[in-house]
Amino acid sequence: MDEIARLRSRYIDLTVSALTHMLYRPFDIRWDQNPEPDDYSGSDELREAAAKEFAREDFDWASVRADGRDWPQYAQTMVGLKRLANVRDCVERVIADGVPGDLIETGVWRGGVVILMRAILDAYDDRERTVFAADSFRGVPPPNDDAYPSDAGSRLHTAKALAVPREDVERNFDLYGLLDDRVRFLEGWFKDTLPAMKGRTWSVIRLDGDLYESTMDALANLYPGLSVGGFLIVDDYGHEPCRQAVTDFRDANGVDEPIEPIDWLGAFWRRAH
Repeated sequence: MDEIARLRSRYIDLTVSALTHMLYRPFDIRWDQNPEPDDYSGSDELREAAAKEFAREDFDWASVRADGRDWPQYAQTMVGLKRLANVRDCVERVIADGVPGDLIETGVWRGGVVILMRAILDAYDDRERTVFAADSFRGVPPPNDDAYPSDAGSRLHTAKALAVPREDVERNFDLYGLLDDRVRFLEGWFKDTLPAMKGRTWSVIRLDGDLYESTMDALANLYPGLSVGGFLIVDDYGHEPCRQAVTDFRDANGVDEPIEPIDWLGAFWRRAH
C-alpha cells in the first residue's frame, strides 16, 4: 500500500470510528429509545445485567456495535460496523470502476451514513458526485394501513428519537468539515420528494425507510436511474415489511440479481443489467 492509500484508509477508518462513537468512553448505548425488545433490550433485569457487562474494562465494544442493534445516545449513526463497511466497499468500488452517478440515502437519521459517503468521496478526491440526504427530518410517517397492509401496527412513527431536525444533520456534516455544495438535502416524505429525482443517475442507493411504503416509494422513484454496476443497499431487509416491498418490486420489474446479506438486517445487490 502506498503512502496516499494508507493515509486515505486511515482517514476513512477514523471517520467510521467517530461516527459510531467508538473513539470515546463510556460505551455509547441507550436503552430507553429502543422501540421494541430485541437481543439487547427487554426486561429491566436484562438491561441491568447488560449495563454491568458493558461497564467491564475488557468489554469488546466492537462486538456490540458491529451488528448495530442499539440506538446510541451520541453516535451519528445506529448502523453497525458491518453495514458501514458495506457502504464503504460499495462507494469505493463504483469509484474504482468508474460507475457513473450520484449517491443517496433515504432515511438518514443523524446523517452518519451520508457523512461517510461524502468523506469517502473526499478521500478519493472525487469532485463529480453529489451525496443526497433524503429524510422527513421529523421521523417515520404513520402507517397507511389501507394502502399498505404490511405496515399495519407499526409504531415507529411514535419513536421520538427518529425525528432528527435537518439543522442537526447539517451541523453533524459541518463537524466533519463536509458540509458543502456537493451535499443536498431532500426534506419531506419520500412520496413527495423522490418523484423529483426521476431521471437522475445513481451509483449507490441506500434505503433506510423501515416501512413497506417508504421502501417502495424509494425503489419506484430511484431504481430506474441506478447505473449498471451500481449498488442498491437495503438497511432494513431483515424486517418483514421492508423485505416484502423489495420482493414485490423485484418481481414486478424483473430484477433478478442475487441479493447478498450484509449482517442480520441489511442486504444489497449490484445491478448487472
